[in-house]
Amino acid sequence: MSNTTEIVSHSAVNEIAEGLNQLVAESYGLLAQLHLAHWNVEGPEFFPLHTAFQAQYEELFVAIDDIAERVRALGCYSSGGLKKLAEMSTIEEGPSGQACPAKDFVASLVVAHEKVVELAYNTRKLAADSGDAETEDLLIGRIATHQKALWMLKSHLK
Repeated sequence: MSNTTEIVSHSAVNEIAEGLNQLVAESYGLLAQLHLAHWNVEGPEFFPLHTAFQAQYEELFVAIDDIAERVRALGCYSSGGLKKLAEMSTIEEGPSGQACPAKDFVASLVVAHEKVVELAYNTRKLAADSGDAETEDLLIGRIATHQKALWMLKSHLK
C-alpha cells in the first residue's frame, strides 16, 4: 500500500500543505471571532446566538486538529502558535471590549465563514486535481459544515 506522498507529486503535496496550513490560520481566526461573539453578544437574541456560536467554535476546534494532522500525514509540518497564525490569517477582527449589535457579530461571522469556504474549496480542487482523495474528502466535509453555518447565519439576518 502506498501513501499520498508517493502518489501525488512533491510540488503538489507542498502546495496542498500550504493551503491546509492557511486553512488552519483562517480557521483559528474564525474560531477567535466566534469566541468573541459568544462572549459579547447581547440583547433578545443572546441565548440562541450564544449557544450557536459555542457549538460552532467547539466543532471548529476539533476540525482544526484534523486539518493540521492532515498536513503531517502529507509529510509536511503544520504552522502554529497564536502570533504566527494571527499573522497568516486574513479574517478581520470584530469589536473587542465594547458593545456590538448582535446582527453585526453575525454579519462579520458570515464574511469569515465565506473566506474559509473559498480557501477550502480552492485547496479541495487542488487536492482533487492532484489525486489526493483523502485531503479532498476532508475538505468536502469542512466546506459542507461551513456552508451549513452560513445558511443559518444568513437566515438569522433576514
